[in-house]
Amino acid sequence: METNKVIESIFTRKSVRKFINKPIEKDKIELILRAGMAAPSARNRQPWKFFAVDDRKLLDELAEGLPYAKMLFNAPLCIVVCGDIRDKDDLTAQTFWVQDCSAAVENILLSAHSLGLGAVWTACYPKMDRAETARKVLNMPDGIMPLCVIPIGYADGDSPVIEKWNSDNIIWNKYITVTK
Repeated sequence: METNKVIESIFTRKSVRKFINKPIEKDKIELILRAGMAAPSARNRQPWKFFAVDDRKLLDELAEGLPYAKMLFNAPLCIVVCGDIRDKDDLTAQTFWVQDCSAAVENILLSAHSLGLGAVWTACYPKMDRAETARKVLNMPDGIMPLCVIPIGYADGDSPVIEKWNSDNIIWNKYITVTK
């Protein structure tokens, strides 16, 4: 089957946890953030805020406080994807911010990969201790909830792509119970 650049990026993207000591160009960072903001969202509410962190002290503080984000110690950048849930009357944003921000995260991961960078999704929400760590380090106002921290950089080495296709996970039309 013929593929295109988008499909190729989806199939070759992988989680990268080790980075070389090289800063990321500002135009690439902006392009990655633009890709995040191009994600779909419920009723087009776009309930996200993106913290682009390239300050070494802040990256190290996040690495110290987040148990599964130690790779931040050698990452030149992270993007913290957050939901803006300050408007208590906006039921759409209150209800769908996780899905909306997750779509933005996938765009960020794919765009980073397509630009020759490595990245990995490290979770904050719903682990409130992790969310509070990110909130405290980055001085987030109330109502800004970090979904995840994405360390990004130029990969140090090459890690294999993991084949994830499994036809057993596909149900055509409706689930049929098989009795024995």
